[in-house]
Amino acid sequence: MLGRLARWLRLLGYDAAYARDADDYELLRRARAEARILLTRDRRLAARRGLQAVLILSERLEEQVRQVQHTLGPPPGPPLSRCPACNTPLIAATRAAVRERVPPYVWRRQTDFRLCPACHRAYWPGTHVQRIQATLAPLSGEGET
Repeated sequence: MLGRLARWLRLLGYDAAYARDADDYELLRRARAEARILLTRDRRLAARRGLQAVLILSERLEEQVRQVQHTLGPPPGPPLSRCPACNTPLIAATRAAVRERVPPYVWRRQTDFRLCPACHRAYWPGTHVQRIQATLAPLSGEGET
């Protein structure tokens, strides 16, 4: 129910695991085993004893992110440092390491690459990064007075 929020929290630099098909029992088990704070819109789940949880109140992404930041504080990592798909911290990669993972045009034009060691996705600072940063700016509180 909060997959979009998890993705944007990762882009902001939070360690945000997401289990799409897990039932409540599995979410509780995993949160406890990994010492995670569970973000949920389920009031009953958030009220469970022995669980650190944040009940996400809004359906709007920007308000959800602001609630997380207000409750948990700023992200521990820099923006764009985690894989938005699987949550693994990204590592710097050489052009040679990503040659087979990126389109030829990108490989010829770009020199700065990041690689996810878990899912092997490659990332680079293309024009999409500007769009991501424009979306992250209000979510991260940049430009607020």
